[in-house]
Amino acid sequence: MMLQRVRIKIEGLRDAREAMKVAQMGADAIGMVFADSPRWVSPEQARAIVDILPPWVATVGVFVNSDAETINRVIQRTGISCVQLHGDEPPEIVGQIEAPVIRAFRVRDTGWLDEVRSWIDAGGAQRNLAAVLLDAYDKSARGGTGKQFNWDLVADARAAGALAELDPIILAGGLDASCVSRAIDAVKPWAVDVASGVEKAPGVKDLNKVADFISATREGDVLESEFWM
Repeated sequence: MMLQRVRIKIEGLRDAREAMKVAQMGADAIGMVFADSPRWVSPEQARAIVDILPPWVATVGVFVNSDAETINRVIQRTGISCVQLHGDEPPEIVGQIEAPVIRAFRVRDTGWLDEVRSWIDAGGAQRNLAAVLLDAYDKSARGGTGKQFNWDLVADARAAGALAELDPIILAGGLDASCVSRAIDAVKPWAVDVASGVEKAPGVKDLNKVADFISATREGDVLESEFWM
């Protein structure tokens, strides 16, 4: 089994220069929100971020219940390399999107695994589905709430061998420098995703918090996942 470091996605960037600084600090991916949010970016802002970043830093556009035509239009205008679906999108949309797709699921209870599997099975395990993101459930918001969920719900499933077909998994939900290494040890995700945990205010990043978060991910276990076999 190969060992890999956990990747880092910093979510909710709105300024190109700030995005470049975050990439220089060690982020593997930059997330941009194209949904109703204090972190919302215009296609023009997103294009400026995409254009300034090095080619090895992924750019992820986050959408909530947008149709495939709208998403593809944003992909073409901005050049983002990946799409994250964070709403109630149907499985068949994955095959209609012109970029790799990350599908977010909000973990509430032990039924989370059946929900994820049912959604994937309904879409025929389409090759365009690149990863599954697990976030905290909140009835009033889709993400970026700063809330954690019970990581043991995922850790127990992994220990039982139930996650082999779901990897790579991205972990989100209330992460910050104080807890990310424990989260990595428990869940063993392929990547971690943070927004509010590295902010001064919604949509305004604190570069000191970003640096602390990136450093703290190195204190967690290296990735041991069936994905790398």
